[in-house]
Amino acid sequence: MNVAQLGLPLTLAVFVAAAIAVLFAGLALTARAERLAAVTGLGQAVLGAVFLGAATSLSGTVTSVSAAWAGEAEIAYGNAIGGIAAQTTFLVIADFVYREVNLEHAAASEANLLQGVLLVVLLGLAQVAMFGPGWTLWGVDMASFALVAMYIFGVRLIARAHQQPMWRPKQTQHTAAEDSDAPAKPESGELTRLWLSFGVLALIVSIAGWAIAETGVALAERTGISKTLVGNVMTSVVTSMPELVVAIAAVRRGALTLAVGDILGGNGFDVLFLVLSDIAYRAGSIHVAVSDKQALWLSLSVLMVGVTLLGLLRRQRHGLGNVGFEGVLVLGLYATGIVLIVLG
Repeated sequence: MNVAQLGLPLTLAVFVAAAIAVLFAGLALTARAERLAAVTGLGQAVLGAVFLGAATSLSGTVTSVSAAWAGEAEIAYGNAIGGIAAQTTFLVIADFVYREVNLEHAAASEANLLQGVLLVVLLGLAQVAMFGPGWTLWGVDMASFALVAMYIFGVRLIARAHQQPMWRPKQTQHTAAEDSDAPAKPESGELTRLWLSFGVLALIVSIAGWAIAETGVALAERTGISKTLVGNVMTSVVTSMPELVVAIAAVRRGALTLAVGDILGGNGFDVLFLVLSDIAYRAGSIHVAVSDKQALWLSLSVLMVGVTLLGLLRRQRHGLGNVGFEGVLVLGLYATGIVLIVLG
């Protein structure tokens, strides 16, 4: 599909159709993920972080890599970092949907806390890389190899935390039930069917997400706005729509840990966009090729994730708008980032 050759009405039609596909496929994908978490024994936090987070991030991966291959470092980098900020904000939207209590109170778990800490570490590494010497191996910045190694190490820690937890949240009447350590016994052939359907739905979500990204970029670029605003806000938001749909669907199903795990885990996977974009970017290290505005958004993302971690630790039951202090602060930080890009 060559979006550049489509007229404005057809571009809008493709955008809406893809959004509808993401909505329905995302709802079904959430149900499969919840069942897989039970029958495999992986747990909602781990399955949401690794499998569901990766599945819903595929469209953003395609967008960043395509932009990097075309030499558009600013859009590729901004799409990844902006997606992290947007998806963290989506947690607030999911919190609005869950009216019983603050989502961070109900979904507190060791795995979700570890995912947030891992994300802060990965973002810190990415920020250090921006000010590094830009040394490359096979055209890839050495910092990209460090990001992959840290991600693998962090995922292993999260998996071990589910198997042998060293910390548990204080149980209240609003705390989401912990996953059972023993996997539920699946029916004959159910596990195979679940993984196959999960893969098909993930493919649908990724293709629809790619269509959303392509049409979103086309609509944005026809307005003549800056590449930083296109990458950090517009494409990052539209490519993150699968995460929003899945998070809201998970909350409505009562799979609260899965919802938070999808967002925080998906954000960790989004940092790997930078690695894939660095590989696709052939003019050298993508980390040192982008503007200082990306360093601002990296810092902003660290702040937003840090505030979310404070919410998971403090576990306020109710707050302004029933979303807690962290929700209000995250919305304010994201709005501040958009204002700084527009004014800059």
